[in-house]
Amino acid sequence: MTVPRAATPVTDAARALLPDPNPEYVPASYTSRSLGTYYGRLQDRLLTSGKLRQDLGKDIPLTADQLTHDFVEIALKDEYMRGGSGTMHKSRDSVLRRWEKPVRVFVVFGASVPPADRKRAMASVTSYTNRLARVTGHDISMTTRENANYYVMFMGEDDRQPFGASLERAIPEMDPATMNVFKYTPRNQLCVALTFRDQTSSPRFGKALAMIRAEHPQLLKMSCLHEEMAQALGLPNDSPTARPSIFNDDEEFALLTRHDELLLRILYDRRLQPGMTKAQAVPIVRQIATELLG
Repeated sequence: MTVPRAATPVTDAARALLPDPNPEYVPASYTSRSLGTYYGRLQDRLLTSGKLRQDLGKDIPLTADQLTHDFVEIALKDEYMRGGSGTMHKSRDSVLRRWEKPVRVFVVFGASVPPADRKRAMASVTSYTNRLARVTGHDISMTTRENANYYVMFMGEDDRQPFGASLERAIPEMDPATMNVFKYTPRNQLCVALTFRDQTSSPRFGKALAMIRAEHPQLLKMSCLHEEMAQALGLPNDSPTARPSIFNDDEEFALLTRHDELLLRILYDRRLQPGMTKAQAVPIVRQIATELLG
């Protein structure tokens, strides 16, 4: 799930209001542990039904027409639009959006995340960040807290509300409805990505947040990481026809597939420009898709 907003610069004073990104470990509450049990059973059910594939989906044929159609559905539409009390699920046409500035990724942990999980998560984010850089050809890398514009947060149920209070002070563009998406994520929402534009109505991103539930078992955690980090690069929508893809709510694939890598390569091809409409982009997208598939 991605929710776009306009970005304002994060000053040193505002950044200082953020909590420690690697706080002292505090064992999770009963509520958080119960969620962990729920998500563990969810992962088991999905695996039993043949879901959460971890391969690239190379056994599934792709055509240029299919790839073009999927790009339009996933990159040129919004999955969520703003409602009076938060967000509502309503796909609508949009324009092409992506990062033009370098993407600098920084990882933040909630206090309830055990040290061993933090070490594993940091390795996963670093590896996936490097993969996204290779696939897109864009300047994407890990960074220090001072230079970050893309925060990947591993938060338990105990962590989000206290962290949200500091985040609200540090990032003033996070209005109450946007903050509620982060602080009060419903149980059936496995993870969240929030993107912030460089300027109001700009098709260029300035900052992003990806929140991964700490209660998830490892495969669900990785699935959320792969989807949310890729979505916040400019693939905000899901499509029931996209296959093999993580941008499909059927959960068939857990990790970024060959199809999804091609979507990212198309998105960051320099022949496309931020702000392009469907009518402007489709002929170029079809040409790129044809080239990529040989």
